Amino acid sequence: MLLFYRAANAIFGRIGRIATEEVVLHLLPVLLRGLEACSLRKTDLDSLDFVVNSLFMKLFHTSNNDTVKECQMFFFCFEIPCTLLKKWAENFQKQYQNQQNTTCQSVHNFKLS
Repeated sequence: MLLFYRAANAIFGRIGRIATEEVVLHLLPVLLRGLEACSLRKTDLDSLDFVVNSLFMKLFHTSNNDTVKECQMFFFCFEIPCTLLKKWAENFQKQYQNQQNTTCQSVHNFKLS
């Protein structure tokens, strides 16, 4: 999670003051991509949510959680990582199960047993 935090801070540090909030927020899902294939614990997801909420606080110059939630709803009905990754993981699993690749099928069958 530390790497995610560093990457998010690096992006914010480089373009956060120049770009609009919308541009910065479009980059967040890019940082999360690939995590749907990982087995994340609840503590990992909570850490991701904390980082995203902290980024919103920086971006909108607030420390109020209610304001952060309103901003998240205003911008694309933004979903926090735990919700977003759950959807992505379900989609990944469906696509993975439907693969005609024998390796994917073998791994899936092994996982079920």
